[in-house]
Amino acid sequence: MSAIPSDPNHSALIRHMEALKACRRCPRMISPPVVGRPVNRGIILIGQAPGEREPKLNRPFAWTAGKTLFQWFGEHLGWNEDETRGRIYFSALCRCFPGKKAAGGDRAPSAEEIANCRPWLEAEFALLQPRLVLLVGKMAIGQFLPLLSLSETVGKLFSIDAFGQRMDCIPLPHPSGASPWPRVEPGKSLLRQAMKRIAAHPTVRAAAARP
Repeated sequence: MSAIPSDPNHSALIRHMEALKACRRCPRMISPPVVGRPVNRGIILIGQAPGEREPKLNRPFAWTAGKTLFQWFGEHLGWNEDETRGRIYFSALCRCFPGKKAAGGDRAPSAEEIANCRPWLEAEFALLQPRLVLLVGKMAIGQFLPLLSLSETVGKLFSIDAFGQRMDCIPLPHPSGASPWPRVEPGKSLLRQAMKRIAAHPTVRAAAARP
């Protein structure tokens, strides 16, 4: 699935993604940038940054965290991975793998790296004009909402202004196995509530109805 050919922004989105793949703005980041499919159905999912495997497999959420994320969509919306990738535009605060920390684990993107990558995100909002934004993980949530705990944000629907546009926003916890939050209470119940809100959103229903 992809953006339908009659979409006037489809060619512009393809050009944007090709330019993004050529970006080498951040010297500490490990290239290449990771992009998803050229999908325009009014929904953007924003994560933190790709992991080590995603650049090699050439798609976002391609490894363990992705399996969990797509399991959520399967359980609550009845969408398999291919359907989810074909209905949601996958974005991120940073598109390159940040590398590992000296102590182990993935390094979080710096404020400078997020700022360097922000024009790509701004361009996607201009092209796609999303009606629903899904924010995955505390770092992504914190870029668009006040710095609150997951318990105060997950499971709720917010109306936000981003890049000069008004849209709905539903936060999700990060699906990484490093955090038990989505698997224990109250996280387990709040995640279920968030996915129910996503399933009921009119933009999601319209996306699923399109061939």
